[in-house]
Amino acid sequence: MAAVSINVTTVKPLGDRVFVKVSPSEEKTAGGIFLPDAAKEKPQIGEVVAVGPGKRNDDGSRTPVEVGVGDKVLYSKYAGTDIKLGGEEFVLLSEKDILAAVS
Repeated sequence: MAAVSINVTTVKPLGDRVFVKVSPSEEKTAGGIFLPDAAKEKPQIGEVVAVGPGKRNDDGSRTPVEVGVGDKVLYSKYAGTDIKLGGEEFVLLSEKDILAAVS
């Protein structure tokens, strides 16, 4: 079996899925204390890098995804599938797991 090269530009989400680059988590507290990796919370905000074509309706048409590439989004804490590509963290989410667009 041949090896497949995967990078951000080759990931094409299906259906109503959204591919999000995770924003880095805080390195230190407001008081200036540096946090070890084990104490950091999983980030819940990121930037959309790819979107699927939308959810297929019963009549065969598609409902487009409400967010677009470049949008910053807030998503559920335990949602999606975590993916590491090129040393960066991404998460593949269903549109329903996105809570809000952030400006």
